[in-house]
Amino acid sequence: MPETDIFESLRLELRRGSLILAVLGHLRREHYGYTLRKALSEAGVEIDEGALYPMLRRLETQGLLTSEWREEEKRNKRFYRLSDEGVGVLARLAEEWRSLNASVTDILKGNS
Repeated sequence: MPETDIFESLRLELRRGSLILAVLGHLRREHYGYTLRKALSEAGVEIDEGALYPMLRRLETQGLLTSEWREEEKRNKRFYRLSDEGVGVLARLAEEWRSLNASVTDILKGNS
């Protein structure tokens, strides 16, 4: 397998978990899909619609998000936010992220 293909495959794998954490973090405040995607992009986290909407549905099915349809600007939009369970899971995932990130940073610096 060419190096470019290997890199791309590993890059996508690395991004998957990070994207979930970023989405949960942004959904501490209510968003509908477009504003969530825009906020993520402004924070430097690109995600396409084909990945975002299935992720939102899956996270809601897992009980981490709640959603409701509302009319805004004469259009029905589905608004998402963290559920109570999602708040707890986000806190635990964020702590895990910080710990893992610190360890990997040390490894990459050659400190381990």
